[in-house]
Amino acid sequence: MEKQTYYISVGSRGISQIKTGTPFELEIEATDEEIRALRGVFDEMYTADVSGFVRAHIPFLEYHNDPENDKMDRELMNVYQMLYDLGKTETKQHIESMGILTNLDGENHSTM
Repeated sequence: MEKQTYYISVGSRGISQIKTGTPFELEIEATDEEIRALRGVFDEMYTADVSGFVRAHIPFLEYHNDPENDKMDRELMNVYQMLYDLGKTETKQHIESMGILTNLDGENHSTM
């Protein structure tokens, strides 16, 4: 399958093929199937975000026991790993500079 250029905004969970269509942070090259997978992870982030919002309004639940927030963190890591794998050189460099794919033991999980 042929890869095409896409412009991604992680904050708004936006995916566009038009560079000037929406503000974006990262540029990737992906197949239709890879974009569907990325959209799926963005959808999981949305679900976790809504669950976290609901949980935040339950005062007797302890903050450190927050599986919804943990799920959001995992999905965000999945997004950045996918964007790193599909990213152009500038995108990979930007994600590396963020240090977001480095786990607590300091090991970088980038595949570059």
